[in-house]
Amino acid sequence: MNDESSKFLKLTNIEQLMPQEETLEYAPKKNQIIIGIPKDPSINENRIPLVPEAVNLLVENGNTVIIEDGAGEGAKFSNEQFADVGANIVSSANEIYQSDIILKVAPPLEQELEMIGNNKVLLSSLFLPNSKKSFFTKLISKKATAIAYEYIHDKSGALPVMKSISEIVGNSVILIASKYLMSNKYGKGKLLGGVPGISPAEIVIIGAGTVAEYAARTAISMGASVKIFDNSIYKLSSIQNKIGFNVPTSTLHSNSLKTALKQADVVISAKFTSNGISPFIISEEMVSNMEIGSVIIDVSIDQGGCFETSKATSHDNPVYISQGVTHYCVPNISSLVPNTASYSLSNIITPMLLQISEYGNTEQMLVHDPHFRKGVYMYNGILTNNNIGSMFGIQSQDLELLMAAFGSKY
Repeated sequence: MNDESSKFLKLTNIEQLMPQEETLEYAPKKNQIIIGIPKDPSINENRIPLVPEAVNLLVENGNTVIIEDGAGEGAKFSNEQFADVGANIVSSANEIYQSDIILKVAPPLEQELEMIGNNKVLLSSLFLPNSKKSFFTKLISKKATAIAYEYIHDKSGALPVMKSISEIVGNSVILIASKYLMSNKYGKGKLLGGVPGISPAEIVIIGAGTVAEYAARTAISMGASVKIFDNSIYKLSSIQNKIGFNVPTSTLHSNSLKTALKQADVVISAKFTSNGISPFIISEEMVSNMEIGSVIIDVSIDQGGCFETSKATSHDNPVYISQGVTHYCVPNISSLVPNTASYSLSNIITPMLLQISEYGNTEQMLVHDPHFRKGVYMYNGILTNNNIGSMFGIQSQDLELLMAAFGSKY
C-alpha cells in the first residue's frame, strides 16, 4: 500500500468517527388507548361498532377495550365472547364514558352526554336532522372532540363507513319493498318480480350512489323493472357500468319524474348530500298522483327525507299511509340485520383505531391523516362544522387553524 492510499484510509476512518448530520424521521409512538363501548339505549339500535374478532386484534396490539354488560346482545354477541378475547365487561355506563375513545353506532342521547368525561373523544353517527342545539352545547361544555362516521373520508375521497352501511341498506330495501308490496293491507298484493305473462313491479330509485346500486342489483335479480333518476350524468353512467346491465336512467326532470311516479309500484329515495341535509325532491302533490297501494321507502330520512310526506318511523312501527301510499321511513335500516351490520362497521372502524394506537393518540391521528380529520365536527369543545353552526346558531371555527393552536406541542 503506497503512502497516498494509507493517508486516504486514515482520513476515511476519521470521518466515520466524527459527528454526522442527524436525519430526523417521524416515528409514531405506539401507545395504549382505552376504548369504551356502551350498551346503546337508543330505540331499536341493535348494532355494535366492534365484533369480538376486532376486539381481539385491538387487545393483542396493547389496547384496552371496555364493554358494558349486554352491549352486544342485540347483534347476537355474548359477554363471554368479548371476555374471551380480552375485553373488560363492566356494569357501569359511567365507567365506559371515562374511556379515551367512546365508540357508538347511534348518536349519544342527552343522558349519555352527561356521563362523558372532559376532553374525551366521541366516535359515532350524527344524524344531523334529528339533532338538537343542546346536543352540541353539551359537547362544548365537556371540551369533547367528536367525529361523525358520516363525514370520515378515505384516500379515494369516498365515505367508507357510509358506503359499507349503504351496501347493506341497498340490499335490504328491496326485501322490505317486496314485503309491503305483497301486503293486502299496505300494498297492492303484487309480486315484485312478476311471473310469465304478468308484468313485473315498476321500481323507481332516486339517487345513483351505493344504496341505489345495491338496490338495483337486488331488484333486477328478483325480476323487477328498475329506473334510476339522478342529476349527475356521470353517476348515472357509472351505475350502469357497475351493474353491468343497461338499466333505464334519467335526470331529475320534473315531467319525466312525475310520469315515472304515476307508474311506479315502489319508489326508493337514496339521495344524500355532504352537508347532512337531503334535498327536497318529491312534493305531496306528486305523491298524491301515485297509485293507491304503492310503496315509498325514504332511505334519505337519515338526512331529513326527500319526500314532503316523509316523517321518521321506527322498526317497531315502520310504516304509515299518506295519500293512499305506504311510507317506510326508518332511519337505521341496517339495524334490521344487526349481526351483518356490526361486522361491516367493525371492518371499517378497526383499522382506524389501530392507526390511532400506532400514532399514540387521536390528536396525532388527526394531525397526520387529513381523510380521517374530515370526520371532525367538534374539536376540544369548539364546533368546527360550519353547516351545524349555521343550523343551530353556534359559532364555528376552522379546524386547521384550531389544530395549529392546540397541536403546537406536537
